[in-house]
Amino acid sequence: MSGGVDSSVAAYLLTAQGQPCTGVTMKLFHNETVGLDRARSCCSLDDVEDARSVAYQLGIPYYVFNFTARFEKDVIGRFITAYENGVTPNPCIDCNRHL
Repeated sequence: MSGGVDSSVAAYLLTAQGQPCTGVTMKLFHNETVGLDRARSCCSLDDVEDARSVAYQLGIPYYVFNFTARFEKDVIGRFITAYENGVTPNPCIDCNRHL
């Protein structure tokens, strides 16, 4: 769950249909590491708290998994290596494949 509308509505619709549902957020980076302000940016602590709040209101379990090291190695590292070697990197494919 991202804390946004799409994942929150999806969780609501699943629970409304009686489907088992668990909220999960993957923490992929620290905002300060990528030069973002802590305030309201993508994947911020506020977003995690929004997702946790929705999960609580829906009565479903919620977990945050720290994938920062794997993201750095398997997505960012591969991106840099590809770019340095003149290849067009596709970090979304690597993220979906490895995380």
